[in-house]
Amino acid sequence: MKRRLKPLFVFMLVFFLGFTAHMLFSGFQPKTELPKVTSAMVSMVTGNAPEVPSPKARISENDILVTDNKVVIAIDNPQWATFTNTNSMDPVLDENAFAIEKRPASPDDLEVGDIASYDGGDGIIIHRIVEKGVDKDGTYFLFKGDNNPLPDPDKVRFDQIKRVVVGILY
Repeated sequence: MKRRLKPLFVFMLVFFLGFTAHMLFSGFQPKTELPKVTSAMVSMVTGNAPEVPSPKARISENDILVTDNKVVIAIDNPQWATFTNTNSMDPVLDENAFAIEKRPASPDDLEVGDIASYDGGDGIIIHRIVEKGVDKDGTYFLFKGDNNPLPDPDKVRFDQIKRVVVGILY
């Protein structure tokens, strides 16, 4: 009787191990798809993020006074700006943000990376300057909302530009 139990025990052990291995490994799939690694992700991890044009510095540290109960910023001809919820400049500007703007003196006062408002024909648009160039009609600017996939369709001339952002408040 003892002799018959040993092969039966081995058979049961092999069957159990095979069944367990089958349950563990057959059709094993991760629950979520792993993200594709992009160059932006590698840049974030390595600390070598690509340089992107930033707005021109228009306020010097000497123009800012911070006290215990207020902040005073010396800006010539400042204008207050509020925004509508178009999502085109998310996450930088949204309906709960405010900005201090001023009128640029000339086309030379504007650079790629600046956030400026311009008359788009149907209303005032505030987007980032992504290109500055010269054609037969003079200096032009191309704008794009940070959250928009494509630049705005038309070249913008300096006389259409209303103001440039010098500070954003949240």
